[in-house]
Amino acid sequence: PCSGCEDRGMAFDPSVLLPDDLLARFRERAATHDRENTFPDDDLADLKAAGYLAILVPRELGGAGLGLAEASILQQRLASAAPATALAINMHLVWTGVAKILGDRGIDGLRFVQEGAVAGELFAFGISEAGNDLVLFGSDTVAEPLAGGGYAFTGTKIFTSLAPVWTQLGLHGLDTTSADGPKLVYAFVPRTDAVVTRDDWDTLGMRGTQSRTTELHGAVAPAEHVVRRVDPGPNPDPIVFGIFSTFELLLASVYTGIARRALDVAVDTVARRRSKKSGKAYSQDPDIRWRIADMALAYDALPPQVEGLCRDVDAFVDHGARWFSLLSGVKHRAVSTAKAVVDDALLVSGGSAYFASAELSRLYRDVLAGLFHPSDPESAHATVASAWLGPLEP
Repeated sequence: PCSGCEDRGMAFDPSVLLPDDLLARFRERAATHDRENTFPDDDLADLKAAGYLAILVPRELGGAGLGLAEASILQQRLASAAPATALAINMHLVWTGVAKILGDRGIDGLRFVQEGAVAGELFAFGISEAGNDLVLFGSDTVAEPLAGGGYAFTGTKIFTSLAPVWTQLGLHGLDTTSADGPKLVYAFVPRTDAVVTRDDWDTLGMRGTQSRTTELHGAVAPAEHVVRRVDPGPNPDPIVFGIFSTFELLLASVYTGIARRALDVAVDTVARRRSKKSGKAYSQDPDIRWRIADMALAYDALPPQVEGLCRDVDAFVDHGARWFSLLSGVKHRAVSTAKAVVDDALLVSGGSAYFASAELSRLYRDVLAGLFHPSDPESAHATVASAWLGPLEP
């Protein structure tokens, strides 16, 4: 799309990888996948053909060589057409983003992820577990060490996006038996008979992600795919920062894209609707103009915030202990702002938006998923409060 464009003082052009006609096809398919509760295989095929799986892989390894800031712009654009497709592919991009962050810092343990993405492998995100509010700092999944350095994982992961199609599952589990244990083990397992994917994804929104429950019955990660062993609990290990930063920023990007699409749909709708009372378009109604302006004021704050933190990650900026509050904060603001923008878009668009077939109806249901991703509102507020007020007293 623009390899080395920053060095030449040129602007990044996301329409090269995601042209308008491709987005139009994604948008048309999104309604079908939402209605039929199916995975967007055609979208994935188009993204693979465009080289999208390797946008964060360095050019010398066959990827596009983009940074997190450019990937964020692309994800916003993709989410404006097909939020579920964007959210699903987000999970693959998280792992390639972690590989980039670690590789940029001299840690080469995830090179196989980068090479796999170029070859067409699809990496899913197997971290979430029911009731595990420790998230990256703990796991109920058992990680059993094997001879030769591999691990066998047994447990249940929830919200595994890309469930029908992934080829490698990045996950964590707890090893309590090793001499230096307990250790949280981060590794990748292939899709085998030891992995059972439940067909249980029937949800309010984001139906195309097919984020099904995954059962692990001794799923084996070979030694070369065991990435890190770290102490449980809050940990400064680079993989924790890599996962948290890419996850939060790319999530914020998806919901920023939803907000932009809701605003665009609202603007188009009020320009077309006419008042029987005045004979004028609703875009001339002062109350509706005020509401549209309020939506735009809220949305306009999001892209610069997301871009700024993405560029800080790309440039190795050290925010120290503030990183986690900044990252959880931007994700929280993106989700809450997107939800408010979609709410207002429904109000100005009239009763037709209430029908399930309306795009705004789908965006309304899709945007609600943002409330459930880490960091949730409670966790975000607790993290930011600790950053500004210090930890709670015992």
